[in-house]
Amino acid sequence: MEPPEIFVLSTQTLSAPLLDAAVRRGIQLDAVPFIHIELLEPGELPAGPAIVVFTSQHAAEALPAIDPEWKVFCIEGATRQLVEKRMERKVTGTAFSAEELANKIIASSPGGRVVFFCGNLRRQELPSLLRQAGLAVEERVVYRTVLTPRRVEREYHGIAFFSPSGVESFFLANPVNAATIYFAIGPTTAAAVKAITGREAIIASKPDKEILINELITHFKI
Repeated sequence: MEPPEIFVLSTQTLSAPLLDAAVRRGIQLDAVPFIHIELLEPGELPAGPAIVVFTSQHAAEALPAIDPEWKVFCIEGATRQLVEKRMERKVTGTAFSAEELANKIIASSPGGRVVFFCGNLRRQELPSLLRQAGLAVEERVVYRTVLTPRRVEREYHGIAFFSPSGVESFFLANPVNAATIYFAIGPTTAAAVKAITGREAIIASKPDKEILINELITHFKI
């Protein structure tokens, strides 16, 4: 096998099939996590019918159960897949961004109460929009994101980011490289990249880790 021509970095761990797919295309794909997730005790869960929101799969993982009576709204991709697997039915509403998801909740639940299961570094766009629309929002922190910045020695052709906290952690220890192409799993993560680097990131067509990595591979091996 010929030595790799392209070097790219994933700021999250990846499955062996994804790493192998890159190697077959002549790409060295290094997977180095820049955040650590600690699940917390969720406390007493809403009983019976309730409107609940997940914008991260980690929040869903932290709950011992997801009540099938809940009206669940969540972000598309891995979060939706996990929630529906645990509920064994379709969620009420999904979206690709927090703003779009908030608008769907407002349209479906005017004047209601929402339980937002989230992390300690949650962004405020969704709960702020819900409160502005007159909904009562309970923010329940069920996981903690710990930044784990580290210096990378190699100059990469491309870097994949999966969360704003991952972006922050990476650039705490590494400079902006004008030659590197940045990839983001969604618009919120892309906005974090632009805020630090001043540059646009290529956004995945869907907020899914596998889709982002496959699109990154395709980008460099057109």
